[in-house]
Amino acid sequence: MIAIGKHHELEIDRDRLPGLYLINEDEEEVLLPNKYVPETYEVGDKIRVFVYLDHEERPVATTIEPFAKLNAFAYLKCVDVTEIGAFLNWGLEKHLFVPFKEQAYKMKKGGSYLVYVYLDEKTERLVASSKTNRFLNNDLILLSSYDEVDLIASHPSDKGWNVIVNQKHLGLVYADEIFQKITVGDKMTGYVKKVRSDNKIDISLQKTGFRAIEPNAATVLRMLKAEGGFIPLHDKSSPEAIKELLQLSKKNFKKAIGTLYKQRKIEIESDGISLIEK
Repeated sequence: MIAIGKHHELEIDRDRLPGLYLINEDEEEVLLPNKYVPETYEVGDKIRVFVYLDHEERPVATTIEPFAKLNAFAYLKCVDVTEIGAFLNWGLEKHLFVPFKEQAYKMKKGGSYLVYVYLDEKTERLVASSKTNRFLNNDLILLSSYDEVDLIASHPSDKGWNVIVNQKHLGLVYADEIFQKITVGDKMTGYVKKVRSDNKIDISLQKTGFRAIEPNAATVLRMLKAEGGFIPLHDKSSPEAIKELLQLSKKNFKKAIGTLYKQRKIEIESDGISLIEK
């Protein structure tokens, strides 16, 4: 089935006046308008396209890469607000519609919003919702401690930052473990610290435990080389100073310099650490 809101690898079936007609294995077809037709092609070639509804609500293919797709989250800019709802720029000619009932807060032209794209069953149109939490589910979590995950920053709380984990679950990065600036919609790599008994997920932006030592040591080494072989940090430095320069916690910084010291790559001095020349 040539589904709306998804990418498809389709075969060029025939060339007609409005463009190329593409088919799948079941010989379902969709039009690729002339403005998206590649410079060179042959009937029978396969082409990767994204399918959505045009201004006349007809399925149409495009080779343009959208900023969002079906059943996924994206951070998009509002380009218009009308009496029926808001419209977001998702990289395609026809803007993405957000009904008023799907707006967590009233959208304004020029603002950017984290939304979830889904297929409205009544209208069979792609629409978006900024009420993102209702599209997340923590009932079944097939994740373990130390797993690497994809994150999207959702919203801050008094505990830290709520994040969308692997486009499926809601997780939390605690405030005292954040060593970088985060804004809504930021895409990051994270690591599972713990899946709690109530299925809440604790997330770290740094590798945890022994897995953190090697990459953090590499971070310190890169900074040393960039700063000419010396940085004014040591095991007595304040957590704030370490965070500002290296975006590491003091705990991970101390583990990192301990590793580098044992490897005889650095000297730890009273006013900082220096690189041992080899």
